[in-house]
Amino acid sequence: MIVAGTGHRPQKLGGFGRATQARLLVLASSWLTARADITRVVSGMALGWDLALAHAAVLAGIQFTAAVPCDNQESRWPALSQAYYRRLLALSDDVVVVSPGPYEPWKMQVRNEWMVDRCDLLLALWDGSRGGTANCCWYAQRVERPIENLWGEWLRLNDSDSPLASGDRR
Repeated sequence: MIVAGTGHRPQKLGGFGRATQARLLVLASSWLTARADITRVVSGMALGWDLALAHAAVLAGIQFTAAVPCDNQESRWPALSQAYYRRLLALSDDVVVVSPGPYEPWKMQVRNEWMVDRCDLLLALWDGSRGGTANCCWYAQRVERPIENLWGEWLRLNDSDSPLASGDRR
């Protein structure tokens, strides 16, 4: 089974801190390792959920495709995020630049549709708000691709009683 991921950026997930990154990785890894039928992960390679899912695929030994929306998408990111992105790109089994050339907002949706068209299941981390993640989920619904949304699990993982929850929320 090929799983593509869509989800929010760090700003909607609790910030850019290590604790949030760790919780994202725990969620993605838990889901992937619980499924024996995953043969490939397709990641849109954006900050937040996308990179966590790619990282979890590497840790689980699952092949992953880096579906990059445009050339140099990471060029405006913080240096540490750029380094993390480039390490994951180097570990991917396949890098596809879906819309070559510089950043244009429409290229994000073209990337989303490319991913959905090639997956058997869309794994979302979506709070229901409008934006790129919503657009990806709505496209998946239109083409009748199954969606599993882990937002409820994310909220439970971030509950103040969770041992992984900590103070890097912004």
